[in-house]
Amino acid sequence: MKIAGSVALVTGGASGLGEATVRQLVSQEAQVVIVDLNEDRGQALAAELGGVATFVRADVSNAEDVEAAVARATSIGTLRASINCAGIGIAKRTIGKDGTPHNLGAFQKVISVNLFGTFNLLRLAASAMVGNEPEDGERGVIINTASVAAFDGQIGQVAYSASKGGIVGLTLPAARDLATAQIRVVTIAPGTFDTPLLASLGEDIRAALAATIPHPSRLGRPGEFGALACHIVENSYINGEVIRLDGAIRMAPR
Repeated sequence: MKIAGSVALVTGGASGLGEATVRQLVSQEAQVVIVDLNEDRGQALAAELGGVATFVRADVSNAEDVEAAVARATSIGTLRASINCAGIGIAKRTIGKDGTPHNLGAFQKVISVNLFGTFNLLRLAASAMVGNEPEDGERGVIINTASVAAFDGQIGQVAYSASKGGIVGLTLPAARDLATAQIRVVTIAPGTFDTPLLASLGEDIRAALAATIPHPSRLGRPGEFGALACHIVENSYINGEVIRLDGAIRMAPR
């Protein structure tokens, strides 16, 4: 499926992996709807990219917000690609050192944004895509973002790993659900990437993180995530798969 001339929607699109994906899509002549809660950054990015990008403020876990974002995308043209990069994380153990249990509300929040939010967009994007005229035998592709934490969850990542493990788990059945509609579902599981969160860390900590990655021994570049997302859009035989993008890292317990 060609990127050029298509409409794509990217959640978490105002920064990090989402922003890199937006930029890659625009460079390949897509019209992109940037979805994020950070209105200032989202509007600034859309203005920088010009008329090929539109910003919509939305909470991915809110049905009405995502319905409005998808409606904006379909008002521009034919929505062919939906890439969900929105997500949050916390660092909390199942019980604290004093025996205090993990806050249930915090756990629910991570699941709500990362897992429910992913499925919320998946179901609504698929519903919009099913009415598309097929192009080269397909109507659209939905790309979700998990994490290596789904497989190698570290101490303090129980909520985050559960949310990302859920995304891994829904990938194949969702792809099978949507096969007759000619819509693909693929998940990327990134490792340690040089995002704004890590940019705030000291160089010694960043170097130590990079040293844990077998090859190449550096942090992932957001553009590499965006490049893979674009390849998935255009490679019609990638479906129902979870792709680790991690430099062969396997995370230690801590």
